[in-house]
Amino acid sequence: MWENALSFFDFDDTNVIYVSLGTVILGAGAAVVGAFTFFRKKALIGDAIAHAILPGVCLAFILSGTKNYFLLILGAFFTGWLSIIAVDYIVKKSKIKEDTAIGLILSVFFGVGIMLLTYIQQTGNAAQTGLDSFLFGKAASMLAQDVIIFSAISIMLMIMIFLFYKELKLITYDKDFAQSVGLPVKWIEFLLSSLTVLAVVTGIQAVGVVLMAALLITPTAAAKYWSGSLSIILVLAAFIGGFSGVSGAFISYIAPNMPTGPWVVMVLSLFAIFSILFAPRKGYFSRLWQQLKNRRQIQDENILKAFHQIAESENSFGAAKTIEKLREKRYYSLPLMKRILQRLKRQGYLKKTVEGYFLSDYGQRKAARLVKLHRLWELYLTEYLRIAPDHVHEDADTIEHIITPELEKKLEEKLGYPEVGPHNSKIPYN
Repeated sequence: MWENALSFFDFDDTNVIYVSLGTVILGAGAAVVGAFTFFRKKALIGDAIAHAILPGVCLAFILSGTKNYFLLILGAFFTGWLSIIAVDYIVKKSKIKEDTAIGLILSVFFGVGIMLLTYIQQTGNAAQTGLDSFLFGKAASMLAQDVIIFSAISIMLMIMIFLFYKELKLITYDKDFAQSVGLPVKWIEFLLSSLTVLAVVTGIQAVGVVLMAALLITPTAAAKYWSGSLSIILVLAAFIGGFSGVSGAFISYIAPNMPTGPWVVMVLSLFAIFSILFAPRKGYFSRLWQQLKNRRQIQDENILKAFHQIAESENSFGAAKTIEKLREKRYYSLPLMKRILQRLKRQGYLKKTVEGYFLSDYGQRKAARLVKLHRLWELYLTEYLRIAPDHVHEDADTIEHIITPELEKKLEEKLGYPEVGPHNSKIPYN
């Protein structure tokens, strides 16, 4: 296996070159076009087109009697386009929703395709060999002719996306605005639908009818976890699609019994799972870590505020507070309270003596600001939203942790720098 792995990257075998180039170009082209389908919330339309292509391929073969790839692609394009028109017609002319319409068209077209494929197999035409590869793909047996055709189509797809990027982006995110500024929305939608059909027609050679939707959608699903910019997502999706293509070809090469198409989809799925779990900011573990940080921040600030409130009620600013006294004001379990106090001590907010903990100068300023924000928000709710004073504490207890300095300044100005809150408690200004 190790020798096979090394020989794959030597590219001495022309078949390796064809398969590698073909899968990279097909993966990248399908991913770029699929991004717009994904963001228009029409992810399943690619699946419908993929299944609708089969009867077109079969009809082209029956009419021509030969396995001319140009004619097969032409037939596939025709029935793929017909499936889009059928879905739109059903949605517009009936009460059936789009997902149901896609399911109907997908099953009907695919059923017709299987029926025609069975008919072709029974005719005994020797040229039919390889037609069934449209079901599961035939990436591992690509020839130079296949690579040239697929490359030309995929490159054309990416050029069209580049030329009409602004228009496609606009109808993807705000179709109504695109119409209001005079863009030919119908024509642009026609263009995008045509590009989608072409992407499916070419990509189906690598992974087949059944798995084509993954090649179209999964790269964008993974890429969107890494960026919020459409242009960057397109680049990342193209990279993920292309890399998955060559990875599937590599696995198929070192393990000949492994089919290329399914492994392309498996690598895509691994990319998507990794992105969902580990992407910065949007990944599961990143969001989990941020939630933990937010929870700790709220706990820390609640205890700092408790120090100030106890000192205010007992007129004991600067005096040490015991853990028991703090737990009377803000009940946390004893182990949690000890962790919070140790954390605040490490951050420089607290100092420890034999009697307990007391606020440092830095901690006193922080605690006073938290109390000020709490009481300013309470006052804002009572004066401007007419909420009863005894109903504002919980809301202020939540919002005080996210009030920015800019909002703090606006609250002070709007309320006229008040000296007391709605409960006649002093508002501390440092």
